[in-house]
Amino acid sequence: MAAFDTVEVTTDLLIIGGGMAACGAAVEAAYWAKKHNLKVALVDKAAMDRSGAVAMGLSALNQYVGMKAKGRTPEDYVHYVRSDLMGITRDDLVYDIARHVDGSVHLFEKWGLPIWKDKDGNYVFEGPWQLMINGESYKIVISEAAKNAMAQLGENGKIYERVFITEPLMDGDRIAGAVGFSVRENKFYVFKAKAVVDAMGGAVHVFRPRSVGEGLGRSWYPPFNTGSSAYFTLKAGAEMTCQEVRFIPVRFKDAYGPVGAWFLLFKAKATTALGGDYMVERRPELQNWAPYGLVKPVPANLRNYLMMLDQKEGKGPAYMRTEDAIGAIVGAVADEKERKKKLKEVESEAWEDFLDMTISQALLWAGSDIAPEQKPSEIQACEPYFIGSHSGASGAWISGPEDLQTEKSKKEYFWGYNGMATVKGLFCAGDASGASSHKFSDGSHAEGRIRAKSALAYVVDNPTQPKVDAAMVENLKKQILKPLDTFAQFKSQTDSPDINENYIRPKQFMFRLQKLMDEYAGGASTMFTTNKPALEAAIELLKLLREDSEKLAAENLHELMRCWENIHRMWQAESHVRTILFREETRWPGYYFRADKPKMDNENWKVFVNCKWDPKTNKWDVFKRDIIQIVE
Repeated sequence: MAAFDTVEVTTDLLIIGGGMAACGAAVEAAYWAKKHNLKVALVDKAAMDRSGAVAMGLSALNQYVGMKAKGRTPEDYVHYVRSDLMGITRDDLVYDIARHVDGSVHLFEKWGLPIWKDKDGNYVFEGPWQLMINGESYKIVISEAAKNAMAQLGENGKIYERVFITEPLMDGDRIAGAVGFSVRENKFYVFKAKAVVDAMGGAVHVFRPRSVGEGLGRSWYPPFNTGSSAYFTLKAGAEMTCQEVRFIPVRFKDAYGPVGAWFLLFKAKATTALGGDYMVERRPELQNWAPYGLVKPVPANLRNYLMMLDQKEGKGPAYMRTEDAIGAIVGAVADEKERKKKLKEVESEAWEDFLDMTISQALLWAGSDIAPEQKPSEIQACEPYFIGSHSGASGAWISGPEDLQTEKSKKEYFWGYNGMATVKGLFCAGDASGASSHKFSDGSHAEGRIRAKSALAYVVDNPTQPKVDAAMVENLKKQILKPLDTFAQFKSQTDSPDINENYIRPKQFMFRLQKLMDEYAGGASTMFTTNKPALEAAIELLKLLREDSEKLAAENLHELMRCWENIHRMWQAESHVRTILFREETRWPGYYFRADKPKMDNENWKVFVNCKWDPKTNKWDVFKRDIIQIVE
């Protein structure tokens, strides 16, 4: 076995991740840990300043209820989320985040995040729930606050960066910590904890991306989010929910630039190449997806679907009519001098939207001689992503807050601590928690705060340190470092280290996973269409892939990280295939289409589809959970 030092860290609360949810958890944990003289450790695969889904920046805060500013209620937000997810949502979880998110937003402003204001000093809304920000340094502002909070704990607050968590540690049915390795030096880490907050993000590159070749790493959601949250909770034996719900955003083509500001702030329209407005011309199709197809705004997946119907008929490509939108805004100004001034202002906002969060889109526009005031820009549906914080819903099945439960829901949705998975002491936030969509970045931060407070309450009530079996840790160390040993043993048996009958390199492994998911599980090449035989074939191919995962080889620490990222993706893929096969309907056309079950079936399938992997038997169980409406 490769020579790695073992570093043991014993703490009360372990926070895994460095994104928005983890930063929220750190801020809140520091406050309560100081009151109870408890230890908190945070471990992140990257560096917190640029870690997570908003690493590059963001141009808007996408969840702001505006309870004071707009007089709206958390109930209003629950109605919006429920409609957008075609009826599949946990009211209690969405409500809980909605009633706290405004507080996180106000903290962001206090910490220095520039939020747009109008001449009267009011927030500038991009859409009904979105606030415009100057957000290139958004993540730096938020991580700085988290690091400052942890620093106030002194020796009781530790942050470990560049450490990749690969496996949970268990003490029977209770979480006992986690293990992983440094991606910079030969160190194997053993974190022992009384409670764990999982906030490791969603999953990208499970499916073959539209960007290939030199553009392989380009995606809408960050490519370094590789399904670690789902893997961790599954391997701990926790129940998962909504694993069939993948998210496919429509974005500016190739560089994945955001479309929200164009639709909501600039009031732009999207058309196909022949000039037809598919949202108008295809409106009768929405009747087929009633009642959700008839709400406003139209659910995101159905907006996708209407565009795809045009494209299937050969009317593509699709375009964002940026020139018409800018023309309408500028044309409304009567004075010529003021009109020129307004044009410069709108042009600046258009480019800043990309420079705040998707710099590559600005580069692509510049390199393609696209001036948005003169010509439209192509848009396209991306490849599928697994993301519980946006318009997807995949994640762990967690306990809701006790005060929001009805007599009926308390039996199904509450088991002691807010945000705890079905494994004792394991709490989930951000993309790690399921059935609570549309929390985005600021809602994920608020959820992280909620989880940390709840997790420390669990620690106070359960002060005994869980047992960690030394032999189990040694076996995990051997298993995790095995790809390094495999490469060292067999690398000299071929002229090219990439071609060897004794092992598979991580990039080759990833290509196999992406190919099978793309072709059999409804990827971009099939226009997101699949059926039962294809999904069954995917399960067989995943079985073979899992067998070959034992032969993964790593030349160095970076490749060792890539090996385990791909194993994490593989588990996310299998949970998805098994649950999409189990749900015998098409509920989210535009995200995926079951060609053999082409209609929505509210009578039989207005339910949660949950799954669980049993560590003792190595078997999967997929089953239904009732949807209990709490908010009228």
